[in-house]
Amino acid sequence: MRGWILYKETATQLKPELYEIERLLAAAKADNIELEVYAPDEFDLTVTREDNKSILLNGQPVELPDFIIPRMGSGTTYFALAIIRHLERLGVYCLNPSKAIEIVKDKLFSQQLLAEKNLPTPKTMLVKFPVDIELVERHLGFPVVIKTLSGSQGSGVFLSHKAREFDDLMQLIEATNKNANIILQEFIANSHGRDLRVFTIGGRVAGCYERRGQEDSFKANVSAGGSARPFEITPEIEWLATQTANILDLDVAGIDLLFDNGHYKICEANSSPGFEGLESCLNVDIAAQILHFIRIRLGMFNKDDKASEPQPVQTLGSEVCATANVSTSEPKSTTN
Repeated sequence: MRGWILYKETATQLKPELYEIERLLAAAKADNIELEVYAPDEFDLTVTREDNKSILLNGQPVELPDFIIPRMGSGTTYFALAIIRHLERLGVYCLNPSKAIEIVKDKLFSQQLLAEKNLPTPKTMLVKFPVDIELVERHLGFPVVIKTLSGSQGSGVFLSHKAREFDDLMQLIEATNKNANIILQEFIANSHGRDLRVFTIGGRVAGCYERRGQEDSFKANVSAGGSARPFEITPEIEWLATQTANILDLDVAGIDLLFDNGHYKICEANSSPGFEGLESCLNVDIAAQILHFIRIRLGMFNKDDKASEPQPVQTLGSEVCATANVSTSEPKSTTN
């Protein structure tokens, strides 16, 4: 089985701190999978009626892989999406599909899709300039969370505590870039400086952990210096995560949940989630589980493969199998 990882940097430019890339490469080697890393700008494609398989790698024809794993997340450019779409149309399996990547890049559109299915999300407003401060205060209140439409690992997120501070910031943004794409979300006080990251693979929960931000920070991202600890997977958490992944068409997803008075609200979903925190605090092999899922999806097993199931995920006070069937019905109300 052959695959490509699509990343913003080429294989020769990879840095040691790119944990997920290195883990996927190591897991592929252990599973006799040929896996290589390429940047989108290494490809060229043309679309013609005569030759719909025209794609070049570094200027040369290339044998198509069995699958690709885009790892660019919110930084996926139009050119990268075009390459992914082209490979999909040539029959190459993509984890995640281009449609899902495009949806998740747009945080407002993602929230709209989830709200349509009656899933709990923070109240969200799209910014237009000049900003009506009274309208924001009436519908969202203060503090309020300010987000760029695309962003990851805590970038492009700011907490504004007071109306005057918010007004000053909006005026600055308007003067700098009146066409800036920004959304506002209600601040969930119970989740200040902490949230849950739920990792799903193939519509099933592979693990869950709580993230806590550095002191005095309202952001909980581990990549921004936060900490992680295992968290029990309740029926409510499992249902919210799997429903979100299903609605957004994500085969692999990182679903971020906010604590909300004993329940949870869906903050956002990630199409290229990091899993260093999950592997370190739960002692699970997420990279191997991802490749195992791809094998199942493609039906590509060697004769001596046992197609063994991934190991159970250890949580605080519970054991949840990463491949357990997930109900699509809403769970009974629970508190945490």
